[in-house]
Amino acid sequence: MTIEIVLLAMVALFVGLRLYSVLGRRTGHEQQPILRPAETGPAPDTAAPAPEIAPERPESSGMVYEDAAAAGIRAIVAADPHFDVARFIEGAQAAYKMILEAFWRGDRDELRHLVGDQVLGSFEEAIAAREEAGHSLDNRLVRIDRAVIEDAELRGREASVTIRFDADIAAVTRDSSGELVAGSMSDAVSANDVWTFRRTLGSNDPNWLLVETDGID
Repeated sequence: MTIEIVLLAMVALFVGLRLYSVLGRRTGHEQQPILRPAETGPAPDTAAPAPEIAPERPESSGMVYEDAAAAGIRAIVAADPHFDVARFIEGAQAAYKMILEAFWRGDRDELRHLVGDQVLGSFEEAIAAREEAGHSLDNRLVRIDRAVIEDAELRGREASVTIRFDADIAAVTRDSSGELVAGSMSDAVSANDVWTFRRTLGSNDPNWLLVETDGID
């Protein structure tokens, strides 16, 4: 009897952990995987089949996507079964860091591979104005506190995903001689950026381009 109770407890713990990874709730600043397409086959190497559960309505602020994005995400997943929300969030955070750092450095060549034409034009104007003033940015992304999908849309084969990034950035502006003009490396400021990434599903290029920004200085 004791052995049976232990086995049942282990099975219950396994099922509980599986449901947690599927539902993907997050608290505080941690990121967890979230809803994925339902699997049609049996789960491998399981002591007991996971129970079928009814789809749960996403929480409006506790998950990695908001209610408004749910329908768009489902449409993208239906059109591209390889689309994975958790991996997309991870990639978007990496792109956020790469694009910001390229913009701060004034690296136009790298930006051309990461952003769309309209965003590139805006970035190049800001970089040119900075260079004309003889200023340079010595900024550092301290951390990304939160990244959440606010909207998602599929038009034909063109998928768009809008993410809000809440981050802490140490921002410093220096003049041509390296003297401090503004900012401080010891005091990070809060940044709230809303970025839209776009990709044509089924294309040979797997990259998502940044096509719209809000909140970038």
